[in-house]
Amino acid sequence: MHITDSLRSHAVAPKNRRLVLLAYECLCTFEFGIAVEAFGRADEVLGEPLYDLSVASVEEGVFGAQGGVRLVVDGGLEMLEDAGTIVIPGWRSVNEPASEQLIMALQRAHQNGSRIVSICAGSFVLGEAGLLNGKRATAHWNSTHILAQRFPEVQVEHGMIYVDEGSVITSAGGAAGVDLCLHLIRRDYGIEVANRTARRMVTPPLREGSQAQWIQQPVPQRQTKSLAPLLDDLRTRLTTPMVIEALAQQVGMSRRTFIRRFHAATGTSPGEWMLGIRLEKACALLENERLSIEQVAEQSGFGSPETLRHHFRQRLHTSPTKWRKAFWERAL
Repeated sequence: MHITDSLRSHAVAPKNRRLVLLAYECLCTFEFGIAVEAFGRADEVLGEPLYDLSVASVEEGVFGAQGGVRLVVDGGLEMLEDAGTIVIPGWRSVNEPASEQLIMALQRAHQNGSRIVSICAGSFVLGEAGLLNGKRATAHWNSTHILAQRFPEVQVEHGMIYVDEGSVITSAGGAAGVDLCLHLIRRDYGIEVANRTARRMVTPPLREGSQAQWIQQPVPQRQTKSLAPLLDDLRTRLTTPMVIEALAQQVGMSRRTFIRRFHAATGTSPGEWMLGIRLEKACALLENERLSIEQVAEQSGFGSPETLRHHFRQRLHTSPTKWRKAFWERAL
């Protein structure tokens, strides 16, 4: 099945599928590998990768990466000129300035309409290029304060795992890059394709950008009951009101212990977690143009269109109607 003919499976290709992944001397191989795995592997239903991925190097010739790896890539910075999306997978150091050639190439690409995505310290390169001025951004939790000091015109979000500002998207460090990549796939192709990618990568399909970067979850002193069965159960009854006392009783905990254990397991409160699950469901339902906004609100657990619209504005900075329109416009 060709991607442009795949409306039957709700996969709608972005206007420019050409994705260029940046490589550089002392490359952060973990962040680089995340992007290759998310964007470069074939989708199991479509039978081909979601993006036309290529790798562009800052330096010429063979260069070194972390872990003793040596790389030869597809080309140089000229490849950024007609990219639909550019991904900067980390950076060798927050104290290492980017070259003038790289800065200029990113600025030109951004002016020409390319989306630019950074993982971890890649946000410092975007800051040097001036592409974060007046925008929100994030980075690894141990360097966000440096990002804020160095680039005062940037609104640094110290706790978020990723921040989507439209044409510029930044993420925190490490595995937060997985969440950012899945977010981009979800934005380009919809919930169904993003969930397939998450399943292949054996990772949760949706962690909102506002989720905390750092979850303090010490190794338990004794075997304790997992909340996983309860979370799975809650996903199947989105229209049922969440009563903390009843949930705590269901797993044999006090209210206080339940809330503490829930936060340790998910990084957020029960109410915030359920809100994220309901938003995920609403986004998936909106990809079905046969359902009315009222039906979407009811089936996703929001109850009314007004409540649905409120949470879309607060969390996704758009409306359900605009979300649906943007998804189906990519089919044209």
